[in-house]
Amino acid sequence: MILVIRKPRNIAIGYSALIGAAASVAIGITPLHDLVDVWDIVWNPTFTFVGIIIMSLVYDEVGLFEYSAFRLAQISKGSGRLLFVLFILLSAVVSAVFANDGAVLVMTPIVFSLLKQSSAGKTTYLAFVMAVGFVSDTASMPFTISNLVNILSAQYFSVAFLNYARVMILPDIVSVAASLLLLFLVYRRSIPPEIRAMNGVVPSQFIRDPLIFRTSVPVLGALILTYAVTGIFGIPVAFIALPASIAILLWARSRKTVDTSKILREAPWQIVLFSIGMYIIVFGLAEQGLESLVVRTLLAIWSFHGPVSVILSGYLFAFFASLMNNLPSVMLGNLSVHAASGPLLYMYANVIANDIGPKFTPIGSLATLLWIYTLNRKRGIPITSKYYMAYGFILALPVLTITLLALYFVA
Repeated sequence: MILVIRKPRNIAIGYSALIGAAASVAIGITPLHDLVDVWDIVWNPTFTFVGIIIMSLVYDEVGLFEYSAFRLAQISKGSGRLLFVLFILLSAVVSAVFANDGAVLVMTPIVFSLLKQSSAGKTTYLAFVMAVGFVSDTASMPFTISNLVNILSAQYFSVAFLNYARVMILPDIVSVAASLLLLFLVYRRSIPPEIRAMNGVVPSQFIRDPLIFRTSVPVLGALILTYAVTGIFGIPVAFIALPASIAILLWARSRKTVDTSKILREAPWQIVLFSIGMYIIVFGLAEQGLESLVVRTLLAIWSFHGPVSVILSGYLFAFFASLMNNLPSVMLGNLSVHAASGPLLYMYANVIANDIGPKFTPIGSLATLLWIYTLNRKRGIPITSKYYMAYGFILALPVLTITLLALYFVA
C-alpha cells in the first residue's frame, strides 16, 4: 500500500500490487500452489469487472450519461438544490448498473462539463464531486455487478445473481436515501439556489450515435434479466458480461462513431492488476495467521444477539477496508466468515462494509484513489486527506450503520 499511495518513480498502482505479490511469493508468505486457488476465486469477478467497465466507457462515448445529466439540468429548471438531488440519484443508477468505478469514471467529468456552463464557484464544484464520489460507492450494492467487492463475495459463497439482489436491493435503497439526506445537510450551503447550466445547450447534441443510444436501455435491461436467469443455472456472470461488452464494443467500432481504441487505452487496466496482486498477498497473509485472528474476533462479536452482532461485524470489516483497501479487505472477510462457519448474513454485512467503509479514508477504495488523483492533477480541485477523512467519517458512519440495520431486518 505504501507503493500505491506514494507512487515512487510514478509506478502505476497495478504494478505496485504485483511487485508486492511477487515479494509475497518469493519470501514464502503465499506459496506457489495457492496461486491456483486465488485465480479460481478471482477470475469471474475480474472478467465481469472488465466487461462492465468497457460497456460503461462505450455508452459514455456514445453520450448516454452526458445526455442524462443535461436532461436532469433541464428538469431542475435552474434549481441548484433539485439538480444536486437529481445528480445524486443519477450517480446511484449508474453505479448500480455500471459499477462504482464506472460511475466515478464517467460522472466526475460530467460534473465539470455541466457546471462550467454556469457561474458555479469552487465550493459548488466540491459539493457535486464529493456527492458523486460518495454515492458511487454507497449505491454500489444492489446487484453483484455493481461492485468488484460484490462479485468477489457472491462468487466465493456461490450466491446467484437473483438471490443476491433479493437481499441487497432494499439495503441499497436505504443507503442511497441516507446518503442523499446527509450529503444535502452537509453541503446545502455550498449549493446556490440557482444553477443555470443549460445556456442554450440542447441535451440531444451530446448523442454521438443515435442508434446505440436509443437501444441502450433495452440492451441493459436484457442484460440484467440474463444475469438473473443464468444465475439460476449457476452460469458465471463473466460468461455474459464479457461477451456482451465485446459485442457492444465491436458494434460501436463498426459504426465508426466511437473511438474504440481510445476506450481500450483509457480502460482502468491497473485496477485489474491491482486487485489480482492484492488478492495474492492477502490470501497468503490469511494462511499465515491473520484469518484465525479475525475469526476469533468475529466469534466474540457473534456472541451478541440481534442487530448488534451485524453492526459490529460491519464495523470490523469497514475498519479493515479503510486501513488496507476494500479489495484485500473483502477477501479477508470472506475467508474469515467461511472459516468461522458464519451464516450468509455476515457475507452481506461484509459486502456492505466494504462498499461503504472505504469512504472513511482516501485509500479505502481504488476508485477513490483514482478520483482524488484526477481532481487534484487534472481538475484543480484539491481534496486533502484531512478534509476527506473528516467528511468521510461524518457521512459514512451513519450511512453504514443504517444500512447494516436494514440488512438485519431484511435478512
